[in-house]
Amino acid sequence: IWGQSAGAGSVVAQVLANGRHGQPKLFSKALASSPFWPKTYKFNAPEAEAIYTQLANLTGCASYNHADEILACLKSVDIQKIRDASLIIGASNTWTTSSYTWAPVIDGTFLVETLTETVSMGSLNTEFVWGMYNSHEGENFVPPGLDSAVLFDGFDSSVSSFHRWISSFVPGLSAKQIDEVKSIYYPAEGSTETIDSYNNTYIRAGLVYRDVVLACPAYWIASAATEKGYLGEYTISPATHGSDTIYV
Repeated sequence: IWGQSAGAGSVVAQVLANGRHGQPKLFSKALASSPFWPKTYKFNAPEAEAIYTQLANLTGCASYNHADEILACLKSVDIQKIRDASLIIGASNTWTTSSYTWAPVIDGTFLVETLTETVSMGSLNTEFVWGMYNSHEGENFVPPGLDSAVLFDGFDSSVSSFHRWISSFVPGLSAKQIDEVKSIYYPAEGSTETIDSYNNTYIRAGLVYRDVVLACPAYWIASAATEKGYLGEYTISPATHGSDTIYV
């Protein structure tokens, strides 16, 4: 099974379920190019419930008293209402941890635990796994204003804008942990395994996003293969999200 971006996120989901917790064994090999795998919440976590409630409100289904009635309403409502509501919800969560809102949740049946929990337990059931990420692909998903000297869409290239973005993107971290992220792991001036040097807020934020959502998921599933795992980094300029697909 192979996928790219959200498709590679689907590969991650299939790998997490494949031959585990009562799910059938379907795949022995999995390839994931830039697996889009943001933080996964339980289906009834406050973050997931808030989005569901917003959807119910925007489609007029929240007026029902019982959960079963609300769900039945959502299943029967005109599809255009769902589309319109989705656009509003997506726009209201732009540049936060909930960007690209409609992601998998831990439902207790298909997905039983998070990717990092599965990897730490060494319980993956896929023999060969190949993961790939691109050097600059995180820049596709951070505020473009972080690359601007003047305010654009609420952000600019200042240190304060970077702090505001990262505090929203990883709200589960304490102030001390965020300071460590900014000073130790992603300093204002630094380098990476393939970027000789950077001193740009936009690139810096892109690296944070890339590693959290795209690169680390590729690394984690590759490292947990039962036989062999392979990890690649695509560096051919511009090495942004999707750049590697022409070679695939």
